Amino acid sequence: MSIAIIQNRLKSYSCRNLQEEEHALREITQEVILAGLTRTDFFKHAEFHGGTSLRIFHSTNRFSEDLDFVLNRPNANFDLETYMQSAAKELIAYGYNFEIVDRSKAASTVKKAFIKDNSIGKLLEFDYIKVNATIKKIKIKIEVDTNPPRGSECVIRYLTFPFPVSVTVHDMPTLFAGKLHALLCREYVKGRDWYDLIWYCTHKTDINFALLKSALYQTGRWKGKNLDVTREWCFRELRKKVEHLDWDVARREILPFVREYEKASLDVWGTSFFVSLIDKYLNV
Repeated sequence: MSIAIIQNRLKSYSCRNLQEEEHALREITQEVILAGLTRTDFFKHAEFHGGTSLRIFHSTNRFSEDLDFVLNRPNANFDLETYMQSAAKELIAYGYNFEIVDRSKAASTVKKAFIKDNSIGKLLEFDYIKVNATIKKIKIKIEVDTNPPRGSECVIRYLTFPFPVSVTVHDMPTLFAGKLHALLCREYVKGRDWYDLIWYCTHKTDINFALLKSALYQTGRWKGKNLDVTREWCFRELRKKVEHLDWDVARREILPFVREYEKASLDVWGTSFFVSLIDKYLNV
């Protein structure tokens, strides 16, 4: 019965190629993990944020890989492994045969674990994945920031798969602030960041400046500096990055995470397009 639930969920994605089918299976697994975490008090302490949160609760078109959380207050002694065991029980109930790899270090601020499985695919019917040849081990990284920047705002959102649950997630302005921090401070080119910027700007999302200022003070190139973080300052600095970014690298990075029909639209990516996007957002 549990396998049938996973199978029906997979069919609902209407995948058009191997890549989309692999992403769909990973996303289904992410939702099962979230459901498992709700059986504990995890969301009394932690908040869901990042690209997967945006994908699952706001239906962005790009797929995402990891599950990212922050604690609602600093706790260096937070034990991620205990909660992973609850997620594990949920996965077993739906036919997974997995391994949990805890990569957390005692002194590390960010607790990390990986859930890996190469069995569930052998129990399902696929349109594109060839079980004996092309199926990959599902690998999902879970990260929890135990010393989060101050100022986040949260809302309760609901999942109905695999059963109805409530999840504590960052609200839209807080999610946008977190993405802007990544865009301003990430030292390598990640196309998914710029894809998300298009989404936030197109939806005219407000910015949680309290969170953004706290994050900039805590980590990144402006660490320890008391900045006057305004929309104008933020997008002025962002525009500087736009003017020197390697857009070929950005397009290649995002390519595996979008559906086939969207790939042609990446041709427009470049300095001129993103400067126009930023200017339009600032003038709204």
